[in-house]
Amino acid sequence: MSKPSIQELERIASQVRRDIVRMVHAVNSGHPGGSLGCTDFFVALYFSQMNRKEGFDMDGLNEDIFFLSNGHISPVFYSVLARAGYFEVAELSTFRKLDSRLQGHPATEEGLPGIRIASGSLGQGLSVANGAAQAKKLNGEDNLVYILMGDGELEEGQVWEAAMYAAHHKIDNLIATVDFNGQQIDGPTEEVMSLGDLRGKWEAFGWEVMESNGNDMAEINAGIEKAKSLAGNGKPVMNLMKTEMGFGVDFMVGTHKWHGVAPNVEQLADALGQLEETLGDY
Repeated sequence: MSKPSIQELERIASQVRRDIVRMVHAVNSGHPGGSLGCTDFFVALYFSQMNRKEGFDMDGLNEDIFFLSNGHISPVFYSVLARAGYFEVAELSTFRKLDSRLQGHPATEEGLPGIRIASGSLGQGLSVANGAAQAKKLNGEDNLVYILMGDGELEEGQVWEAAMYAAHHKIDNLIATVDFNGQQIDGPTEEVMSLGDLRGKWEAFGWEVMESNGNDMAEINAGIEKAKSLAGNGKPVMNLMKTEMGFGVDFMVGTHKWHGVAPNVEQLADALGQLEETLGDY
């Protein structure tokens, strides 16, 4: 099957962004800012770059697998999984409701296809990805493990323990991405706790480090392709992905204030007016 064109991926991304703002508005809760900022990454990964097989099982054998560590951006994850065929798009309407499989942070107890770990307790995802990538090596697979983290999440010490572990064990089938938007729940990362020279830090920990633009579909596709080309060379790969929180909706862009706030009726209408409906709303 041929890969979608950049234009087709952009059309999918527009619909995903519509899903995000509608989902959080409907229940007046959720995290639109980071979800909107990472939409192009998720669409590129699931619709173009990741080697996926039909159906879903928790083993994930003989396919690439993905873990979301910053689980609060579940709206974008759920939308992309539904649009990619993991479950019915109509189920997006149950987001954050009682007895829904689409909880505010991804969970595994309800068996939602595409969700491999419960996440949202920040700092833990890279450790899980390490184990999964090592398991693939032990199984003789040549598939990749992808993990997405937030930049504010890097304030968690467990991340750096996992970073040391991955480099020491030469887990070179692992591609980690940091959503480098410079924002976290309480404000800019530079004000809450400066991240310093992230590239230098990851390189010092023994990783192969690259940078990419996460808010341009062509560039994020090229970025993931580059990350894949760096894999298999004895080092885990870190992709520092520059994004803007709230990208795609002008009044949400670049501020932490939309980290975990839902738009009201007027704001929803404004947001939807900026995003083309391309696949049909749920």
